[in-house]
Amino acid sequence: MSILNRLFVSIGLPAALLSAGAAFAGDITGAGATFPAPIYTKWAETYKTQSGTGLNYQSIGSGGGIKQIQAKIVDFGASDAPLNPNELAHAGLTQFPTLIGGVVPVVNIDGIAPGQLKLDGKVLADIFQGKITKWNDKRIVADNAGLTLPDETINVMYRYDGSGTTFIFTTYLSQVSPDWQNSVGAGKAVKWPVGTGGMGNAVVASYVDRIKNSIGYVEYAYALPNKMTFTQMKNRDGQFVSPTDNSFKAAAANAQWDADKGFFEILTNEPGKDSWPITGATFILIYKSQDKSANAAEMLKFFDWALTNGDKMASDLYYVPLPDNLKAMIHASWKAQVKDASGKTLWN
Repeated sequence: MSILNRLFVSIGLPAALLSAGAAFAGDITGAGATFPAPIYTKWAETYKTQSGTGLNYQSIGSGGGIKQIQAKIVDFGASDAPLNPNELAHAGLTQFPTLIGGVVPVVNIDGIAPGQLKLDGKVLADIFQGKITKWNDKRIVADNAGLTLPDETINVMYRYDGSGTTFIFTTYLSQVSPDWQNSVGAGKAVKWPVGTGGMGNAVVASYVDRIKNSIGYVEYAYALPNKMTFTQMKNRDGQFVSPTDNSFKAAAANAQWDADKGFFEILTNEPGKDSWPITGATFILIYKSQDKSANAAEMLKFFDWALTNGDKMASDLYYVPLPDNLKAMIHASWKAQVKDASGKTLWN
C-alpha cells in the first residue's frame, strides 16, 4: 500500500478525497495548502452530517490557494505561508490561523530509526544546497556518536509546487544559514540547488518512503501516521529536540498574534529549550468585503464550528489546536472586518 493510501486509511478517509481537484460536493468552496487537507476533510465530513452544508476543498498547495482566492474562484484560500499586512491590504483580504504544526525532515537510511538521527540547522541547509553529499560526512557524524552512517550519496527531495511547507522550511534555513539566505532564500517556491521535486506533502513523503538514502521535508501530520523516519533538530537554544505536540506548542508560546496585522506570525527558530525550530501555523484567507454574503456567512459558520468542536479531531490527526484566547481574537476579527457589500458585518 502506498504511503498516501496508508495516510488516508489511518484517518478513515478514502484516498480520492484528497487528490488534487477532488473534494466534497457542497456549498462552501476552498483551495490551497496540502498540510491541513486531512483535517479540513475530516471537519467537512463531520460538519455536513450535522448541518447539511458541504465543503469542496481542493488541496493544490498554498500558492494555488492564494491565486484562487485572489481571483475569487473560491470562498476561501488556504496557505501555510501567511500574507504580510501590506499584501493583505493591497488585495482587500484578511486571514486567520486554524492550526499549528511542524515541518519535519524525514530520511530513509537503513538501520536508522525515527528520532535517532540528529541534525543541526546549518548542516541541514548544506545538505539541501548539495554541499554535504554523503551520509557519513564528518559534520553529520559529529552529532551522531554511536550511529553507523553509510558511505552513500544523499538523495534530496523537495516540493516543486507553490508550497507553504516550503515557505516554512526555507524560512528556517534562511534564518540559520546566511549562505542559504544569500544564494537560495525563502519562499513558497525557490530554485533548489540539488534534488528531485514532487507536488504536495504526500508525494514528497512517498518519494522518501521509496528511495534509499533520501531526505525530504513534510508536515508532521504526514510523517507520524506513516511511521516515517523523522530527525531530531538542534534548536535555537542548542538543544536537540524531536517533533511533538509539546515542542510545537513551546515554539508557539512566544507568538504575538495581532488581528490588525492579519495574524501574521512566523514561528520558525523560536527560543526555548523545548521548541521545535521548524514550526508554523496554517491560515485561511478571505475577502473583507464579501460579494456573496450568503456564502461568506456559511463559510464563517463552518470555521466557527471547526474552532469550537474540532480540537479532538485535529489532535487525533497530529495537529495542534489553537489556544482559546486566540480563537476569541479570531471571532472578534470576523465581526470587525468581514462585511457584506453594504458594509454590514457578517458575523454576529
